[in-house]
Amino acid sequence: MHWDWISAPEYWAGRLVLERLLAACYLLAFLAALHQFRALLGTNGLTPIPRFLRGTGFRHSPSVFHLHYSDRFFATIAAIGAVLAAITLLGLTERLPIWGFMAVWTVLWLLYLSIVNVGQVWYRFGWESLLLEAGFLAIFLGPADIAPPLPLLWAFCWLLFRVEFGAGLIKMRGDPCWRDLTCLYYHHETQPMPGPLSWYFHHLPRPLHKIEVLANHFAQLIVPFALFAPQPVADVAALIIIVTQLWLMVSGNFAWLNLVTITLVFATLSDAVLGRIPLLERPAELAEAPTWHAAVMLAVCALIVVLSYWPVRNLISKQQAMNRSFNKLHLGNTYGAFGGITRNRDELVIEGTDEDNPGPNTVWREYEFYGKPGDPSRRPRQIAPYHLRLDWLMWFAGISPRYAEGWLPQLVHKLLSNDDAALRLLRHNPFAANPPKFVRVRLYRYRFTTRAERRESGAWWARSYRREYLPAMSREEFEHRVSR
Repeated sequence: MHWDWISAPEYWAGRLVLERLLAACYLLAFLAALHQFRALLGTNGLTPIPRFLRGTGFRHSPSVFHLHYSDRFFATIAAIGAVLAAITLLGLTERLPIWGFMAVWTVLWLLYLSIVNVGQVWYRFGWESLLLEAGFLAIFLGPADIAPPLPLLWAFCWLLFRVEFGAGLIKMRGDPCWRDLTCLYYHHETQPMPGPLSWYFHHLPRPLHKIEVLANHFAQLIVPFALFAPQPVADVAALIIIVTQLWLMVSGNFAWLNLVTITLVFATLSDAVLGRIPLLERPAELAEAPTWHAAVMLAVCALIVVLSYWPVRNLISKQQAMNRSFNKLHLGNTYGAFGGITRNRDELVIEGTDEDNPGPNTVWREYEFYGKPGDPSRRPRQIAPYHLRLDWLMWFAGISPRYAEGWLPQLVHKLLSNDDAALRLLRHNPFAANPPKFVRVRLYRYRFTTRAERRESGAWWARSYRREYLPAMSREEFEHRVSR
């Protein structure tokens, strides 16, 4: 049987760029898991996977770790994923026969699904589901010597539409500041993890902030419909989304959300735009997809149509939810972010002392994180597209103590014993020689300095003490409370 009617050779270059960028996202995800899991999820972590598995069955969290768990096994899984992602990023996977190509992408998806489904609070972000949904579709894209399947490119386009349009709708239905165009008076300062340019974005004239919001509404509420238009309209829409996502990348740190979104865009970019990229050497003739592959691909597209019922129902609902997975395979998800904007930035500051009896004159020294604000004189860093999971949860904990239940006291306990795994997640340990005798957590209100304050002090932040978040506690006191 001939399958020319589902082939889209004019999107050959876009398909390859999509595959390699998606492999880069997988690589970041597996490396982050490899580096951070022991402290967060390991056997002695803040929320241990073995404890989670004892209370959750395979049906509710499909994962290879239900078969076996050890920290060494988790590290092996993450390392295999990173190696396969690196091989794919280098373009080696696309040279395999179609069955080998599908096998590599299937393993990538299954391994990361296994991690996300036991990741608990550390993995409840929209970009995890987005990476998994895009990764599942990529299994059926085909290697470089086969023409891209048009129905699957439409599936990627539909995924991109849900990401963008869902984010636009949640804003219009959420915080009134999106409707009166004032949200960016606050957002650059109060976003989870500002970047090195966020201070400058925050100090743009307010009329420009309103233009930013208007541009965002246009990019998320109008442009996504043009993705389904004939060329060159779809190409123009794709380029607008890329520019918008790059703007977001330089104005803050949102892990690999922006990178995955840009990756999806390439499913809509034709060879008229991408065909001249010198690193992409197109074969003289593209082979026809095998019948079995075409049949499987069409079945997958039909599955996506069926699963789309839930995200579409969510999109048209007045009670639209953000970043929700309707099944444990993370397929057919709904997306959206920042339906509400915080007006103030409250940050947790963790301090320790080596004095035996802390008093009013005690010298407390601060722990520093890699990404979240701490020392007011330290400029915010560019972290994305990497994801610092502990830093992000610290931002949520500053909003409400309920976000810190179950893991913040455990973090304090580990700092009291200079736990190596926990300290590797921090930029600076002020007690490198010996553990502190007491650790406490305080809540501060942070704001960007004004231009005048910055000229005078050189500081990027100004902060004021609000209240005690967790009282000073010794290791013995903590263990006594836990044992009661």
